[in-house]
Order: sequence, then structure tokens, then C-alpha cells
Amino acid sequence: MNKQTKFVVAAVIVVGSLGWLAVVGAKESKTYYHTIAELSALKGAEARHRMRVGGTVRAGSIARYTGRVDFVIEGEGKSLPVSYTGSDPLPDTFVDNSQALVEGRLAPNGTFVADKVQAKCASKYEAAPDQQKKQHETPRIRSERARWFAVRLGPATS
Repeated sequence: MNKQTKFVVAAVIVVGSLGWLAVVGAKESKTYYHTIAELSALKGAEARHRMRVGGTVRAGSIARYTGRVDFVIEGEGKSLPVSYTGSDPLPDTFVDNSQALVEGRLAPNGTFVADKVQAKCASKYEAAPDQQKKQHETPRIRSERARWFAVRLGPATS
């Protein structure tokens, strides 16, 4: 075997190995989104895939243990027990009745074993109803309000 043939064979082995690793990595990192109602219909290999499931955290269901947090999410009239075993701390917005998205695998006993949990931001970040600009106000009311604030707080400086 000459040098050129050895180089071609080595290059084919390297490229083939990298291609195989890319395919296996892509298959393993795929995460399918399912609703809680869809989980009961999954069969065989589909049930063992990595997936995401979203729902509302049931009030009073959060139980913290060493190394894991157990809770129940609800949606579409169904519930799903979840056991979070990830290393990241749970978000501050993860509380009772919050929206949560869990990522992991469904265990044979029907519990969802999550290694990632995301919680939807609470509405506390939205403007309070009395702070929102009132669309029904006339320009006269807005100017009177601005005058009232100017008298009590002093003129606005920029």
C-alpha cells in the first residue's frame, strides 16, 4: 500500500467516524414536545424518547428532597407526576400554579424524570393595571394629571 492510499483510507475512517458521531448526537439531542394528554398514547420507542411536556404546577404538590424535587403538572384535564433530578437550581418563578416546561424522559412507572425545568415568567413583570396608559382618557384629563404631578413633585427635568 502506498502513502496516498493509506492517507485516503485514514481520511475516510475519520470522516466516517465524525459523520457517525454527528448522526448519533443529533438523534440523542432531539427533544419532542408532547402534551400531557398525548403521553398516554405513546407506545414503544416513542415513549422512551427525550421529550418536553408543559403544564401548570399543581398547588401544594412541590416536595423538595435531597437530590430531587417532586411535583405534579396538570393540563387538558390530565396530570403528570414529575421528578426533577437535574443539577441546576429551579427558577425563582417555579411556584404553585405557575406554568412549567419540563424536559426529560418518561419512566416505566408513568413518572416523568426531568433533568431540565423552565418556568414561565410570572405576571409580576407586567405593568400593574393602574400603571398602564389609560386609552379612554382625553387629552384634557392627561394634561390635568400632568399638571397635578408637576405641582406636587416639581417640574420634570431631563
